[in-house]
Amino acid sequence: MTRVIHTGDTHLGYRQYHRPERKRDYLDAFRQVVDDAAAEDVDAVVHAGDLFHDRRPTLDDIMGTLSVLRTLDDADVPFLAVVGNHEAKREGQWLDLFESLGLATRLGPDPVEVGATAFYGLDFVPRSKREGFELDLDAHDADHAALVTHGLFEPFDFGEWDPSEIFATTDVEFDALLLGDNHHAETAQVDDTWVTYCGSTERTSAAERDERGYNVVEFDGEVDVRRRGLDTREFVFVDLELGEGEGVERVRQRVGEYDLADAVVVVTVEGEGEPVTPAAVEEFALDRGALVARVTDRRETAEESEREVSFADPDDAVRERVRDLGLSDAARSIDETVRASKVADSNVDDVVQDTVADLVADGDPAAFESAGSAGDDDAADEGSDGDEGPVDADVTPDDGTEAPDEDEDEDGQATWGEYQ
Repeated sequence: MTRVIHTGDTHLGYRQYHRPERKRDYLDAFRQVVDDAAAEDVDAVVHAGDLFHDRRPTLDDIMGTLSVLRTLDDADVPFLAVVGNHEAKREGQWLDLFESLGLATRLGPDPVEVGATAFYGLDFVPRSKREGFELDLDAHDADHAALVTHGLFEPFDFGEWDPSEIFATTDVEFDALLLGDNHHAETAQVDDTWVTYCGSTERTSAAERDERGYNVVEFDGEVDVRRRGLDTREFVFVDLELGEGEGVERVRQRVGEYDLADAVVVVTVEGEGEPVTPAAVEEFALDRGALVARVTDRRETAEESEREVSFADPDDAVRERVRDLGLSDAARSIDETVRASKVADSNVDDVVQDTVADLVADGDPAAFESAGSAGDDDAADEGSDGDEGPVDADVTPDDGTEAPDEDEDEDGQATWGEYQ
C-alpha cells in the first residue's frame, strides 16, 4: 500500500493584489500541507507543478521554500515533483537545485518507487510540442503506477489535451494521473485510469470560491482519493442585484453584514439600480478591517451597449477582434502569450523569444500564413481553440476581476473515494 499527498499550484512568491500579506499566505498554505504530511507520516508528497508563481522567485521565496522542504526531509517524507508552466525555465529548473540539495526528486521517465507504487513525471508540455508527442518511459515492477504532470486535460472544463493520446504512446499502464494547472479540484476516469486535479493551495483568482486543499491518494489494490481542506485567508464574496433606485448605500449595507477583518472582499454588482462607484465601497470595506476590497460592476451602460462591449466581457471582444484579423498561427501564438496567456508577466519576454526561436527552427512556412477571413470556418475554429488565457485558473488580474466560473462536475468525484 502507498499513501501520498497530492498537491500542486502552490504559486509561491505570488504577491496577489500587490500585498506582502498575500505573498506570505501562499507560503503558509504550502507549509500546512507539509506539516500535515509530516504529522500523518505519508509515504511522499507529490507536487504537480507551479511550485513557484514565476521563473524568477526572489531570494526570500527560495529560502522560505527550502525551510518548508527541510521539514519534509527531517520527517523522512520524500518530495516528488514536476515543473509547471509558471516556473519553467529554458534550461536548469529550480527543482533541480532542490534535488541537488537532497530535498526533492524531479520526476521523469525513470520510475521512482514509493511503497508499492511507481511514480513517473512529465513537465508541462506547450501546445506547440504536443503534435506527435510520445512518452518514453522505463518499465517498473511495482504493483501500481502513477503519472504526475501539469496542464489542462480533458474531460474537464477547459481541457485541451486528451490523456488517451499520452497513454497510447507507452506500454506503462497507469492507475492514476495526478494533475496540476486547473485550480479546481475534480476527478474523472479515462480509459480505466483515474484522473484527478488536486486544486490550488491558495486562491489566485476571485473565481476560486471553493475551499482550498489537497488530495490524499492511496494505492492499495484500487485507488482511493480523499479531499483535505486548508485553513487559508478568508475571502468574502458579496454578490447582489440592485433593484430600481438602489445604489451604493445598498451595496455598503450588504457588505457591512459580513465580518471583514483581514479578509479579501470581492463584490459583484448586477441589476437595474443606480451606478456604483467602486472606490466608495472599497473604502467602506477597508475601514472595517478588510485586507483588500475589489468591486466589479457587471452592468452595461448605454454607451457600452452601442459598442457591444460590457465590463463583463472585454476579453471576449478582444478575442473576437483578433479572430477577425486572420492572423497566422505564429502571430496568434505570440499574441496569446503577450495578451492573454497563463504565462506569468515576468516570463513573457523569454517565452516569446523561445516561441519565435522554435518557429524558425521548425522551418514551416505554413505557420506564418494568414488564417484567412473571419468567415473561414477552419480559421474561426482554430482561433477559438487558442483562447486559453481567460479560462485558465492560473491567470489572475491583480484588480480581482473574476475569470469565468467553472462548472463543477460532482458526479466524477462522488463515484470515487470519499471527499471530506
